[in-house]
Amino acid sequence: MSGKNSRMKALESRKQLLIAESELNRAQLVHEMRTMAGEVHALVQQAQTITSFASAAASLVAGLSSFRRTKSPPAPGKPSWWQTLGKVARMVSTFWSEFRSRDHANPNK
Repeated sequence: MSGKNSRMKALESRKQLLIAESELNRAQLVHEMRTMAGEVHALVQQAQTITSFASAAASLVAGLSSFRRTKSPPAPGKPSWWQTLGKVARMVSTFWSEFRSRDHANPNK
């Protein structure tokens, strides 16, 4: 009977070790998830900074292109790259302002 009893003690010890290892793995996973969430938050903040700079740059280019447009009309044919860049900048500025207004209107995000 002592052989069976010692085997049960070994299995119980192994079970306790596996439970302890599982708890360590859970704690490590929680720590890694918190670290990853912090990194994602930092990445989102960087993206917001970049998009605000891009929006300002697009507005600047649109303003510059409007000044350039008032001087003299371009020759007929293919539009200049300034005109194309200005159109893109106005479009980006419009989309960005619409996106920002929706984002601020919905504070649950």
